[in-house]
Amino acid sequence: MARIGFVGLGVMGGPMAGHLVRHGHDVTALNRSAGKAEAWRTKHGGVLASSPAEAAARADVFIVCVGNDDDVRSVLLGDGGALAALPAGAVTVDHTTTSAGLARAMHAAARQRGVGFLDAPISGGQAGAEAGKLSVMVGGDPADFLKAEPVINAYAATVGLMGPSGAGQLTKMVNQIMVAGLMEGLAEGLRFAEKAGLDLERTMSVLTKGAGRSWLMENRWRTMTERKFDFGFTVDLMRKDLAICRAEAARNGAPLPVTALVDGYLGEVQAMGGGSWDNSSLIARLAADEGEA
Repeated sequence: MARIGFVGLGVMGGPMAGHLVRHGHDVTALNRSAGKAEAWRTKHGGVLASSPAEAAARADVFIVCVGNDDDVRSVLLGDGGALAALPAGAVTVDHTTTSAGLARAMHAAARQRGVGFLDAPISGGQAGAEAGKLSVMVGGDPADFLKAEPVINAYAATVGLMGPSGAGQLTKMVNQIMVAGLMEGLAEGLRFAEKAGLDLERTMSVLTKGAGRSWLMENRWRTMTERKFDFGFTVDLMRKDLAICRAEAARNGAPLPVTALVDGYLGEVQAMGGGSWDNSSLIARLAADEGEA
């Protein structure tokens, strides 16, 4: 069993770190909110640290699951940062969705200190984190991947090395681009069905077996029609991710017309006060035009 440092005990990180404890790993964890950290320890056990450096000092694998590029820089390179404290040969695994440029910069900084770095964004949402069935797309060196993979398997259904540093983040961008279009299509289709007076149970029992089926359709159509939007991954976070996608596309020349539209639609949901709703709240924007949100 490995010695694990883990920073970020939020909606995703908390359950993931809990799976590590249940699999017998020696986990030292840290969260920006002390109250949330104490709640996690009460539920799962493990040890709490007071700084990233303390969490990293004994770690074979150091895991980060925070909010954005700046948060990762702070955890790894800021005052009390982890990279300077990690033992030689340790591997950092960053599950945060960030820019590919940040991943490459952290990989280089880690290498200078004799440790490894993997960019390893995740997909599967809160439900996947709680069930230990996330999809993890990894960028980095094969030797570091082989060290970290048995640890990641504690909370992943699928984990794969996508290529060199930055490839994990680029793969996650593909995922978010696709999710944006799929979610808007689902919202428009459901709203159309509502306005057409169709029996939604009957309609979706057929469509979830057809060519348009998806995880989003199967798991969100009912809650979308009930206007329940509390399923973890928020509009605010999705807009952060789409900004990363659009910035990368501006660099590589990929056209993202639908992504740009959906990003704007999510901005309208934010203006409705829905920044903390999950992405399926795109349907609320369509209904709001008629006062039915």
